[in-house]
Amino acid sequence: MDKLLVDEKDITLLKESEMLHGSYQEMVEMRLLYNAAIKQISTKLEILNEEFNVKNARNPIHHVEARLKSPQSIIKKLNLKSMDISITSAKQLNDIAGIRVVCGYLDDVYNIAEMLLMQTDIKLVKYQDYIKEPNFNGYRSLHLDIEVPVFLSDHIENVIVEVQIRTVAQDFWASLEHDIRYKSDKYIPQDICDDMLQSANEIAEIDLKMQETFKKIQNI
Repeated sequence: MDKLLVDEKDITLLKESEMLHGSYQEMVEMRLLYNAAIKQISTKLEILNEEFNVKNARNPIHHVEARLKSPQSIIKKLNLKSMDISITSAKQLNDIAGIRVVCGYLDDVYNIAEMLLMQTDIKLVKYQDYIKEPNFNGYRSLHLDIEVPVFLSDHIENVIVEVQIRTVAQDFWASLEHDIRYKSDKYIPQDICDDMLQSANEIAEIDLKMQETFKKIQNI
């Protein structure tokens, strides 16, 4: 039974590598690289969270999620950018590896970003603040495209990981909005889009109130 499962996975990877005009070995090596980068960033975040707890008696990070973009999603992204459908082109994308960091408060978002970017082996490639400047639909999150070295047996590869840092409230809205907008086959009329934008703004106000409440409690 185990042998059959391994063979099925091998066949799936082989088909996916052919879709991206690359060899099976290239596909395996690419997945290894980006998985390794995700593990390194995740470990860094875990250590920063634990250190913050030791110094401040609380954890700024509520939870962390990670994902590796599927070959189908990579091909879709390459098509949108009018790029060659190949593993070489895929490695030029910044979001093959993604990590979502969900924090308790707004200040925690920026504190975690600052602590992560202070590490000398981390290189900032792109910084997008959708909290201070929300997206058209109300989406709020801090996006960091960062480059991290992956140490292999005989060489070092620099890999880009997209890190999204947001509050619990922002994550709540973004997750449901994604289900409504992108996982539905139905046309979303403008009045519903307006309702979702209003909800995003109301949730942002609550986020600010909770931050202020937390600061007041700290000063008691």
